[in-house]
Amino acid sequence: MVYTLVVHLYAKDDKNAIGKLQAKLREASMVYSRDKETLSCTLQADFSSLQSQKYHLENPYWQTFDPYVKPLLERPMDLRRYEEMMPSDARVRRGSLDPENKVERDSELWKKVEAHQAHVREQGNY
Repeated sequence: MVYTLVVHLYAKDDKNAIGKLQAKLREASMVYSRDKETLSCTLQADFSSLQSQKYHLENPYWQTFDPYVKPLLERPMDLRRYEEMMPSDARVRRGSLDPENKVERDSELWKKVEAHQAHVREQGNY
C-alpha cells in the first residue's frame, strides 16, 4: 500500500506570485523526494504508509513551506489523502537540487535537511 497526499493550490492571479510558487514547488519536490519512506514527490507525494508522513513533517524544510506559500495563494490549500497499491521494490527518488535554483537561502537550514535525510546516502541514492 502507498499513502498519497494531493494538495490543490490556487495561486493568486499575479505573474510574480505564480513564479515564486512554481520555484518553491520545484525546490520542495527535490527536498521531500529524499525524505525517509517517501517514494516520490512531484506535485504529488507518495509515502510508504500513513505513518511515514511523520518524516516529512519532521524535515526542517517543512517549517519554511507554509509561511512562504500561503501568501501566494488565492484560497486555502485543498488537501486530499489516498491509499493505493504500490510495487514492493519502490525506491527513493534520485536527484539533487541545484544551489542556484533554491528558494530558501539559509545554509543552516540546508545542513539540517541534509542531516535529516542521511538515510538516503545509506540507500545509495544520494
